[in-house]
Amino acid sequence: MWLRISGTCGIITPVIAFIFISLAIASYPEFSWVDNALSDLGVVPGVTALLFNYGLIVSGIFSFLFATGMFVFLDESISSRTGAFVFVLATVALTAIGVFPENVRPVHYLVSVAFFVLMPISMLVIAGASWLLGQVRMAVFTLLVAIAAAAPWILYFSIRYVSGVAVPEAVSALAGALWAIVLGFKMLKAASHAKTP
Repeated sequence: MWLRISGTCGIITPVIAFIFISLAIASYPEFSWVDNALSDLGVVPGVTALLFNYGLIVSGIFSFLFATGMFVFLDESISSRTGAFVFVLATVALTAIGVFPENVRPVHYLVSVAFFVLMPISMLVIAGASWLLGQVRMAVFTLLVAIAAAAPWILYFSIRYVSGVAVPEAVSALAGALWAIVLGFKMLKAASHAKTP
C-alpha cells in the first residue's frame, strides 16, 4: 500500500509544482526568464508569493512521501539506501524553499543550493546502485537525468548564458520531474505485482 501511495506522489508532485509555479508566473507579468530567479516570485506581495511558496511546500511534502517509498522500492544495499536518504534530504530542502522565501537570508539561499545539489547527487548514487544490481536500463536512465539536472548549473557558472537563474532552475527541476514520474510509475507497477491473489 505504501509503495502505491509513494508512486502516486511521485507522479503528481511535478504536476502540482509546475502548475503552481506557472500560476505564480502568470500572476506576475514583470517576471523575466532571463533576469529573474524563480524564487523571486516568492517575495512578490499578494497572490504570487502565496502560489509560489505554498505550491513548493505542498510539492515538497508530496515529494517526501515519494522519497520514503524508495526505501521499499529499491533494494536494501547501502548504496541504494544512501541514494534514497540523500533524495529525502533534497525533498526537505524543497519544502524549506517555500517555508523560507528569498527575503529570509541566508536560509533561503542555503536550502535552494541544497536542493539543486542533493537531487542530482542522489540520482548518481542510485544510478550506481542500479548498475551494480545489473539494472542497466534504470542505471543509464537515472545517470542521464542526473547529468541533465546538473548540466544547466555547470553551464551557468561556466559561461553565464543568462543573468538570472530561472532557466537553470527550471531545466534542472524538469529533469528531476521526469525521473520522479518514471519512478512513480515503476513503483505502481511493482505494487500491482506484489498484490496477493
